[in-house]
Amino acid sequence: MQHPSIMEPFYLTKEPYYQPVGAEAVLFKAAYESKRPVLIKGPTGCGKSRFVAYMAYHLKRPLITVACHEDLTASDLVGRYLLQGDETVWADGPLALAVKHGAICYLDEIVEARKDTTVVIHPLTDDRRILPIEKKGEIVPASDDFMLVISYNPGYQSVLKDLKQSTRQRFIALEFNYPPRATEIQIVAREAAISEEVARRLVGIGEKVRNLKNHGLEEGVSTRLLIYAGQLIGKGIPPHRACAAAIADAMTDDAEMHRTLMEIVRSFFE
Repeated sequence: MQHPSIMEPFYLTKEPYYQPVGAEAVLFKAAYESKRPVLIKGPTGCGKSRFVAYMAYHLKRPLITVACHEDLTASDLVGRYLLQGDETVWADGPLALAVKHGAICYLDEIVEARKDTTVVIHPLTDDRRILPIEKKGEIVPASDDFMLVISYNPGYQSVLKDLKQSTRQRFIALEFNYPPRATEIQIVAREAAISEEVARRLVGIGEKVRNLKNHGLEEGVSTRLLIYAGQLIGKGIPPHRACAAAIADAMTDDAEMHRTLMEIVRSFFE
């Protein structure tokens, strides 16, 4: 019987498409070589997760991603005992698997996890690089190839869900934002398989909508949503309807704001 904690490390076999916009790849590689954890902060849908996958591919390391949420417990990360038939067996959680296999462990939207859960990563973020497994009475040293990466959106979180200083000062931080206009046009055109002209109009919509942040919108439109709109257009959906579904309807339930967004759409797709 195979122990449930045994896992084949997940290596990316195809290079994820990512367009570097600065020194982020160089800094990430330097952090990896220095055995330092990385904090990536930036708005939703700006390419944080894609960047981590891109770096895992180029560093030739397996990648384990955890989408954090308010019910995430320390056991969900580290592991727990499970009943299997007549036996009680230990099953490693994703963090323990990454520590043992020398993987990159990516905790996405870390502030959504409970505060008592995030404490378990602290011993992995300093010179100790260890993972205590209290339920087993073990201390697991991290593989030399292990790397911890966390991300969050600082512009969207409430004060109660901000990242504690005692946690954030353990990380090398990379700040992300939406790509520059020319780069974003290239990304949208390629990912949505649409013409550069259509991509240019979608990016123009994105720029206008982002100006509404803090004026009725909590978040600007992400590059991801622009790609979704482009994919619908590429499937033959009329631009107004595609942008309504992928942008306006997705971003707000407020009737007045919805009308404002659709006016912006009409200014680019008459």
